[in-house]
Amino acid sequence: MQYDTIIFDLDGTLLNTLEDLRDSLNAILIQNGFPQRSLEEVRRFVGNGVKTLIRLSVPDTCSDEQVEQLLIQFKEHYGRNMQNKTRPYDGIMELLLDLQRFNYKLGIVSNKFDAAVKSLAKTYFGDLIPVAIGETDQVKRKPAPDSVFEAMRQLGSDPKQTIYVGDSETDVRTAKNAGLPCIGVTWGFRSRQVLRDEGADYLIDTPKELLTLI
Repeated sequence: MQYDTIIFDLDGTLLNTLEDLRDSLNAILIQNGFPQRSLEEVRRFVGNGVKTLIRLSVPDTCSDEQVEQLLIQFKEHYGRNMQNKTRPYDGIMELLLDLQRFNYKLGIVSNKFDAAVKSLAKTYFGDLIPVAIGETDQVKRKPAPDSVFEAMRQLGSDPKQTIYVGDSETDVRTAKNAGLPCIGVTWGFRSRQVLRDEGADYLIDTPKELLTLI
């Protein structure tokens, strides 16, 4: 099968965002009198949206109202600090340039809030990835396939010629729910074993392996 479209996850797949996520999380936790979280804890907690990250990071006694307030604070802090330490993974920019040269249609779908997804995509990838979709009230977050379907619609892509690339169990489930093959990347926020156990169709250890695979 010849693919012409690749839909990427963002955090842990294209960008290493973990330290900026941790720093913004800890800033609001300190501000509200809660214990800080380690990088490894944040690595485990991310992948299902910022609200889930906050809920997992605070004591169980926190009310939904407190979590909502922390979510507002987090978005404000992260919006100002999301480019401090975030960088594309090694080999990603070269991969994207190669994919552009071969005329692949590229998109991003993420459970990060939509404004941050669009800002990060524009800052780091410019016109290389023209479609970037994050969580909104209108689009269900992954593993629901809605964001993938919307990305394919905007790209004018056929699902039969589209493949999905991500780093987590949520991504594998998203691809399955969208009826797409999933390439799991092992350099992200989850282990090779997690991706294998979840049923990723392929596993790659470096970005350049993607070109060989497709």
